[in-house]
Amino acid sequence: MNKNNYIKNYFDFSNKTVVITGGSGHLCGEMATTFLKLGSTVFILDKNIKKIDKKKFIIFRNKIFFKKIDLINKSQIKTSLKYILNKSNKIDILINGAGANSPKSFFDITEKDWQFVIDSQLKSTFLSCQIFGKQMIKQKHGSILNISSASAGPPLSKAFAYSAAKSGIKNLTQNLAREWATKGVRVNALRPGFFPTRWSMENFIDKQRKEKIFQHTPMKRFGNPKELITAVLFICSDKSTFLTGSEIAVDGGFGAMTI
Repeated sequence: MNKNNYIKNYFDFSNKTVVITGGSGHLCGEMATTFLKLGSTVFILDKNIKKIDKKKFIIFRNKIFFKKIDLINKSQIKTSLKYILNKSNKIDILINGAGANSPKSFFDITEKDWQFVIDSQLKSTFLSCQIFGKQMIKQKHGSILNISSASAGPPLSKAFAYSAAKSGIKNLTQNLAREWATKGVRVNALRPGFFPTRWSMENFIDKQRKEKIFQHTPMKRFGNPKELITAVLFICSDKSTFLTGSEIAVDGGFGAMTI
């Protein structure tokens, strides 16, 4: 067998339908671009569609679709499912990457702030898995990738609601993996380390915090979104047939560090 054909046998994403929630984000935007380059049809579902630079996707104009949606609104997610199936008839891969954070201290964070973060992270993942996962079970195949975090446990300082939500996402991932393991649907989580956005650098990571992160990261640097891609493809590949309920860390060694 030709070497390229052998590799493609394991990582063939041509003609796959990929749904990405929070696709306007720092990490999920890179994932969307990768799947498009590999021949997939990609649906980006996001409340902030205006943030996306659609010009960079123009060469994929027949393979990418954008839909503005509130991902904590169940009826809107159901409508988006109909929209996707009308164009593609199936969902092969679902990546749940929507979510927000709050830099407020524990005594300053309001109930409204707390609930916003929990809803944007955990509720959106729950509803997305419930609605799109049901379609996958009907199809008898599918791969769901939820975005966990280094904060899923033990929690990171200054990220109270975010850490609680991410630990919930990890738990939900394991629960669904167990429930759907014999139904042809795999459910896994990606656990990124520090891949900061401009917002997080402005609101969350000052010089002192950056130093502490690097002290706890053996590679002594932040990650680049491109460095997540091989893990994403591994998790989502049709050949990863015995992989479910896992949380794959890509963190520069952060999780391996103690003193």
